[in-house]
Amino acid sequence: MAKEKEAAYPRDRVSFGAIASAAVLALIVIVGAVMFLTRDDNGGPQDPAAATATGGQGFTDPEVDIFGRRVDIPNNAAGQPLPQDPAQQRRPADPDWLTGAPAGTTQPHGWQRVFGASVPFSTSDGPTRIEDGLAVGYSHTPQGAALAAAQITYRLNARPADRDLYVRQVRVSAQQIAAYDKALNENRLPKQQPEKVTKYFVASDAFKVENYADDLAILQLASRGQVIDGKQTWVAMRLVMVWDAGDWRLKPATSSGSQTELIDSLAGWTKW
Repeated sequence: MAKEKEAAYPRDRVSFGAIASAAVLALIVIVGAVMFLTRDDNGGPQDPAAATATGGQGFTDPEVDIFGRRVDIPNNAAGQPLPQDPAQQRRPADPDWLTGAPAGTTQPHGWQRVFGASVPFSTSDGPTRIEDGLAVGYSHTPQGAALAAAQITYRLNARPADRDLYVRQVRVSAQQIAAYDKALNENRLPKQQPEKVTKYFVASDAFKVENYADDLAILQLASRGQVIDGKQTWVAMRLVMVWDAGDWRLKPATSSGSQTELIDSLAGWTKW
């Protein structure tokens, strides 16, 4: 039995919890506290061509992630928004207002590999369009906040030097932008993380909305981690989203405490 588990989860995959935690820690770069970034051996960015959206519509052949799950490959490297049906959006009076899943994420094209990372696209809550390589247009709902959290977090960690993404989709101060620009000027932020890192940026299994108001949402994303003593675990990442200028933006953590925890059950969570 032990051998079977080892075959299902090779040793390089066991480090996923650490990689997922590092993804969140990378966001702390934004406030100038810690930096965890991967570069190639000569210090240059990995695959700069992959950091440019190709344009185009539709999809090429789907692939599978490290856990054997489908992930679609859009012809536009920045992603392919799906047709939207606002009638599928939750309303505040709905009993599952905070716990319902956005529509379409379990269907083909619901998870797309964007710059190496798997991110969700819904048919109910956005994103509705791609602007300058950024996924924008999320519904003003808990589901829209969860989608935006997954999209922005993984895109930023796959492409730390994407300044437009950082400035437009992260709620940051002038001081934080100055610290970010300093890191850019010192060539400390890779344009594109290598595949050995982004392969671990896989679809999260579930999300949980801890607190929601019109102007702010606090939620967690649960990404599959190790099998420990025969039991599946997940890395839960806590993220804060703010509603600003008609869309959701990520608010980076300002405390020094960990924003991740290891959990062994998805009871009470919303599966995508």
